[in-house]
Amino acid sequence: ASPTMTFIAQKCGICFQPPSIILIYRDSSQDKTRQRIMPVRNFSRFSDCSRAAEQLKNNPRHKAYLEGVSQRQLQKLYTLLRGHLEGQSLAESLERFRQEETIDPEEDMNKLDDKELAKRKSIMDELFEKNRKKKDDPDFVYNVEVEFPLDEQLESCTWDIESDEEV
Repeated sequence: ASPTMTFIAQKCGICFQPPSIILIYRDSSQDKTRQRIMPVRNFSRFSDCSRAAEQLKNNPRHKAYLEGVSQRQLQKLYTLLRGHLEGQSLAESLERFRQEETIDPEEDMNKLDDKELAKRKSIMDELFEKNRKKKDDPDFVYNVEVEFPLDEQLESCTWDIESDEEV
């Protein structure tokens, strides 16, 4: 791939037989939609999905094509492949992935190790970016004010009281 070529990822999926990641992308230099099949080698049901996704994304042969695909999406595809290798149905694999990728608001993240904490932060960052309104969005509104209903009596906190006093 020469530096003048630009590839815009449109869809990314997985094929179980033979195991491969399939990318549908737009080649803007030729104004064509193309398909790239990237075979998955040396991957078993014991493999680390995040490491496999990182290796594929950084592979010199595929790097330019996978620029627009998040590492988390590739990790999800590898997780589905691993589930398939473990004998799970696609629905079971998707449900297991959904549970792993859901943030529990009651969970104490102070008790997580660095790897798990980084994973949760990555999930939250992606969710934030997905839901964030940008200035070019058609429904973007500047300076939104929202009144929250008071369902229960608010407890006062000493740090929350506005004061002119120096402490």
